[in-house]
Amino acid sequence: MLHPDLVTKSAQGAAGSTESRCVSSRQQLIDSHIHPHKVTEFYEQQILCRSGCYEQLKRIVEPSEAELESSGALDTSGEHDNTKMKGLQHKYPQTALLLVTDQCFSHCRFCFRKRLVGGPSREVEQDYGNISEYIKRHPEITDVLLSGGDPFVLDTEQLQTVIDHVLPIPHLVSIRFGTRSLVYYPPRFRDKALTDLFKRIRMAKKTPVIVTHIDHIGEVSEESELAVKRLRRFGVQFFNQTVLLKNVNDDSSVLAATFRRLHTLGIRPYYLFQARPVKGTLHFQVPLHRGVEIVHDVNRRLSGIEKTYRYIMAHYTGKIEVLDIGEDNRLYMRYHQSTDRRKIGMIFSRPHREGACWLDDLPCLSEVSETV
Repeated sequence: MLHPDLVTKSAQGAAGSTESRCVSSRQQLIDSHIHPHKVTEFYEQQILCRSGCYEQLKRIVEPSEAELESSGALDTSGEHDNTKMKGLQHKYPQTALLLVTDQCFSHCRFCFRKRLVGGPSREVEQDYGNISEYIKRHPEITDVLLSGGDPFVLDTEQLQTVIDHVLPIPHLVSIRFGTRSLVYYPPRFRDKALTDLFKRIRMAKKTPVIVTHIDHIGEVSEESELAVKRLRRFGVQFFNQTVLLKNVNDDSSVLAATFRRLHTLGIRPYYLFQARPVKGTLHFQVPLHRGVEIVHDVNRRLSGIEKTYRYIMAHYTGKIEVLDIGEDNRLYMRYHQSTDRRKIGMIFSRPHREGACWLDDLPCLSEVSETV
């Protein structure tokens, strides 16, 4: 059952605008494996209309013709290959990722799980017995990440069911929730039963962690600020993931302001993701050389304690931190996480190619030598 307060809007412009921005029909989008338009009333009224950033933020939720013209893949990070059973991915040793729903409060136009979100999906599991048994057999797993879809789309009783299965596992240290609900529908966190769920996790001597996804300072609302302050009092830790998006936040002043605001609220900026080359989203990608320039300028604007994020490509082979382009015109990178544990921390480089937006856009090993 979806949370009863979930509200969606049809594809109409914010503030009653009649400008023709929603150019793709629902059937066109479905046929192209691209999301139909879906956005909460909260986001339209509180964020798009009142943030003063409408021209940037509309691109996050409003379809465009570029989605139909864009190539790309539906699984760019090897999720299929790291699926151990229905509803469970285990790519990195310490983390088990649970797909608990195929629904979201709104559809981000740059979503990297277009193959799944909006459903129905065969990748989501609602019987967690086999999943919990797998985790029990793998003591290297120290944290569980509830994802999907957005786990907070589920009602709290369903979330309790998931927690019932994983909370007793002794080697788990933390339980994470990956969500955009603080942006799309922060009233979800008014639910006392949800607060009690976080308390229960703390009582079990495990850490409840909410990994938010805030891409722009304009997405921080008064309601979301209140939710964060309230939940932090109950021991919930907050981290944030941001995606670098062309014509949305590819501006160092915007990103610096966003990270500073998050830091002030007690949300730790965690990853700045390079947009993945997912089907229908290539128009959101920022070239790597431009991303490096932006990150350097963001860091010049932030104090030392505010520089807690890493510029990351979530690649098939692992999470790759983008470091710099050297005087030798090579892009230098480091494995932050990898399916091959021997590579973690390894610095490597490839020749930079103008316009490259992904590791696979750079000359590969068959063309040139990779240096370490």
